[in-house]
Amino acid sequence: MRRIVKLSFRNKDLPPFSCEFGGRGRVLDLPLIAWLTLIWVLLWSGLNWANVLIGAVVAVAVCLAFPLPRVDLGLRLHPWGILVLAGYLLYDMYTSGVRVTRQIFVDHPHRAAVIAVPLRCRSDLMLAATAVAVSNVPGGSIVEVRRATATVFLHVLDADRPAVLDAARRSVWRIEELTVRAFGTSDEIARVAEPPPPTGRDRGDGA
Repeated sequence: MRRIVKLSFRNKDLPPFSCEFGGRGRVLDLPLIAWLTLIWVLLWSGLNWANVLIGAVVAVAVCLAFPLPRVDLGLRLHPWGILVLAGYLLYDMYTSGVRVTRQIFVDHPHRAAVIAVPLRCRSDLMLAATAVAVSNVPGGSIVEVRRATATVFLHVLDADRPAVLDAARRSVWRIEELTVRAFGTSDEIARVAEPPPPTGRDRGDGA
């Protein structure tokens, strides 16, 4: 018997978190339906089963009447990778916070620098996700993302020694690898398993 509704986890050709309705190429984006349903409930200012059900029906009707083109953002969810990434970021935020606090109370000033860190993945999604993850860790922040070369420019507070800059680059590459293993495609995961690309000249700004 032919299925009326095909879910994305049964059909790899469909975008993630979607379903094909009626076998005529009409693809419903489940997160979009959930968002439209939420807007419907907020408009009626009442959370009850009737509003949720009617909102879901209206959302499905709107998506069927005005179908959007298929767009695969390249997002994949890997539960174990997400847990590893979350644990690493929590640990890194704690240790980096302690290190930055210690730097604040030392007597001598530190020399800051902006370093270029080329990444291995070139997709917009992975570039943005890596930049956001790196910026959440104290002690360094992304000041620029160069899409054409897949390069992020990281502002480092403590750049007194070359070893510190090398450690900052390795930290970015580690976060990139964990981010891709949490949300990337199989091709991107294979790419971050390769050695990091060579780095260019750094430019410093004395502090």
